[in-house]
Amino acid sequence: MAKAAIVFPGQGSQYLGMGQAWMEATPEGRDIFALAEKASGLPLIKLCQEGPLEELTRTVNLQPAIITVDLCCWQGLAAAGVKPYAVAGHSVGEYAALAAAGVLTPAQCLELITLRGQLMDRDATANPGAMTAIMGAGPDEVAALCEQVEGEVQPANYNTPSQTVITGEKNAVAAAGALAKEKGLKAIPLKVSGAWHSPLIAQAGKDMATALEPLTFAAPTCLHVPNTTGEPTNDQGIIKNELMKQLTSPVRWVQTIQALLGQGVDVFIEAGPKNVLAGLIKKTAPSSTIVLGVQEPADLEKVSAVL
Repeated sequence: MAKAAIVFPGQGSQYLGMGQAWMEATPEGRDIFALAEKASGLPLIKLCQEGPLEELTRTVNLQPAIITVDLCCWQGLAAAGVKPYAVAGHSVGEYAALAAAGVLTPAQCLELITLRGQLMDRDATANPGAMTAIMGAGPDEVAALCEQVEGEVQPANYNTPSQTVITGEKNAVAAAGALAKEKGLKAIPLKVSGAWHSPLIAQAGKDMATALEPLTFAAPTCLHVPNTTGEPTNDQGIIKNELMKQLTSPVRWVQTIQALLGQGVDVFIEAGPKNVLAGLIKKTAPSSTIVLGVQEPADLEKVSAVL
């Protein structure tokens, strides 16, 4: 029998119209959007459907918007009877994974994500930064590049064995990107509004940890893989402690996928807009691994055919 992991995308997967099919076709989708608008105080339906895209992409709006759509996709999978062996999420997507595992309620998840977006927006305004994807090199080579330039820059996301995103001060990130190109590597600046997963947003990390500290995390209904460790766990104490470190720590996505493969996972389902994570997983997992994307109700048929 197939062993499935559900993974949830974060910032960078947005597009105008995301979530619309869930709202039109399912009561769960309408309920999630209503809950999200109440929790965030934002016109998320209008932002997701009409934008403008530049406004949707602002991290203060985007984080609640992405997680709302992630949760719509999860609700659709749950209603179809899908019970994952494990869950994981990329950066902000980790919060959707925790809701799917029953560690957080959807309301808690959306309230925390709203705060996370506000804190990160605040720090990005105070400490402007940048992020760039380096492709064609392993993680050690990318780390070495960062050490060769002046200023604050370090790996942020270990996405595939040959793609690592760097983060930090604008000049330092640009210098590391230029050095990468000199070495024949690809360096693609990301359209983000801050240096996520870096010391430049350290105060946001501290404030987020303060908000998480008093919360009681429920025991997960399946394995969860924290971004900071890439190691599956069902210990809610570990899950909470690692989430408190998440904002200024790298996302260990390659390690996450490798660990799930080691647990015998042979089906990965991306629950959320676009198929960004599915593409990353295919570059890490063996070709025999089944990788599916669920972004609207019609995609559920693909899942039921496999599970």
